[in-house]
Amino acid sequence: MGNLRIAILLRTAEGCLWTLPQIDELRRRGHEVIVILPAGPGALRERLRERGVETVDSPFHFRFRPTPGAVRGLWRLRRLLRALRPDVLNYHLYAAALAARAAAFRLPLRRVHMVAGPLYLESPVVRPVERLLWRLDDLIICCTQHISTHYQALGCPAERRPVAQYGVDLGHFDPARVGPTGTAAPTRATARASVRAELGLDDDVFVALMVANTYTPKRIAFRGQNIKGHDVLLAAWRDFHAAHPRSRLLMAGVGFTEAGEAHRRRLMDRFADDRSVVWLGRLPDLRPYFLAADVNVTPSLSEGSNGVVREASAMGRPSIVSDAGGLPEAVDGSFAWIVPRGDAAALGEALATAHRAFVAGELDGMGRRAREHALRAFDRTAAAEAVADMVTGRPAADRAADVPVP
Repeated sequence: MGNLRIAILLRTAEGCLWTLPQIDELRRRGHEVIVILPAGPGALRERLRERGVETVDSPFHFRFRPTPGAVRGLWRLRRLLRALRPDVLNYHLYAAALAARAAAFRLPLRRVHMVAGPLYLESPVVRPVERLLWRLDDLIICCTQHISTHYQALGCPAERRPVAQYGVDLGHFDPARVGPTGTAAPTRATARASVRAELGLDDDVFVALMVANTYTPKRIAFRGQNIKGHDVLLAAWRDFHAAHPRSRLLMAGVGFTEAGEAHRRRLMDRFADDRSVVWLGRLPDLRPYFLAADVNVTPSLSEGSNGVVREASAMGRPSIVSDAGGLPEAVDGSFAWIVPRGDAAALGEALATAHRAFVAGELDGMGRRAREHALRAFDRTAAAEAVADMVTGRPAADRAADVPVP
């Protein structure tokens, strides 16, 4: 197979950082990659610039309204694609998928949709539409089996909905290499003690950590609810902490958009009298906080593969997760507890069970099994190689023929 020209369409210049290992792998194989982004600064744009990856501003702003401006934007995006002449158009997030399908209709290129999360497939409004629109994709790469099963229900054949997960940088998320400020630590126990001292936490305090940005409650799927489950965890925590006062809950993350931050502030106000809940905000490095915690909690109502659970496992931390989306696929019962989504009582029971394991000294063993699972299942390089094979349409058996590009 010769080198390809691959255009990647994204609806954000800030997020979608999971695409970077995939882009690196495609370029390592000698393919030319051009990334189409909304205009303006962002973390993704900066990381692409550092890599020397060509970026182009999208003329379409990913707002689907029946206006002349939206039609013009899609037409200009089509003209841009015709000018770029890619062999493959790869797109992530649903708004980008809709734009790509419309702008690239009947253009001579391969269309590859990579699905990061199932929320739009859980919408009673979007799902019937997607039953028709998926046929415009040549391939739908599903980051979990859960998403692939959704597309199966919509009539998509197995060969057009393969599963390829997102990986983790296992060298970076390594508990043996992280001290309180991200420097090397002599032992995991020493690093944990140092981090806890910085946070003012005694060693006998049971610490749960939740890492998730706060989203505005949805209007259609999970109407009126925060899909990351902050409300559910906080309700469960209030009863749990009353029974276990030597406990703390660390809440990391900020609001996604101004409306999401407003919702986060309302949650903070509602639980302002509960000093056992520590609101950490945005953290530049999660690793010390994984070390300080005894258990990671991810109580989402809707979820894709969820990098936090995988990072927690890589850092040797057991998890409590809901049964939403692909979360059960990221763990097993040897190092995690799975509870029904949206069930505060069940979540409280799981916290109590984890606390008993903490008192009995059993969490360290669970953490070791979590790390072993991550080493087997979440290698970022292998994940990027699998996605690159699917994007380019080449069987994995041909991978040995790749010649690294200097």
